[in-house]
Amino acid sequence: MATLLEDIKKQTDWTVKAFKSDGIELDYSISSLLEIDRFIQKYTKDGRPIKGGRLSKNLGGIIFSISAYIGETLIKNVPNSKWITNDNDPQGEINIAVEFGDGTTCWPGQRIIKRIQNGLEDGIYPYGHNLTEKTLNEKFDKSFWEIENEIKPMEPKKPWWKF
Repeated sequence: MATLLEDIKKQTDWTVKAFKSDGIELDYSISSLLEIDRFIQKYTKDGRPIKGGRLSKNLGGIIFSISAYIGETLIKNVPNSKWITNDNDPQGEINIAVEFGDGTTCWPGQRIIKRIQNGLEDGIYPYGHNLTEKTLNEKFDKSFWEIENEIKPMEPKKPWWKF
């Protein structure tokens, strides 16, 4: 059985490939977290996955995979950062954490759940930007505020027998 840290590495790669199959490039930059927000915006509505959308099946696994990508992105952008995992925690996949060199800790899995439930007010990009602001000194990409107008949730797919 793989450790959480091994699963994180594997699922991060899976996330990059899965998004690429949809024509979305994830490059481990903080700005790539905007793509995570756009993805969630498209496939959720009222705090729930849209039936027939990318999040409608295997939600737990997808949350873990995307949170692994978020954490890896933070670690790659902030020196002296590392994963904190507990293979004995029954909810270890949700409780994976990133610890920064200054002792700040964040929980990407818990944040992605909040993002799904609460919408853009718990956006992934602002979360990542705030956590890395002192290190990277990047300007906030204001296109985040346009996501709600730019990306409309997909329409649920109706079964073929319903007209």
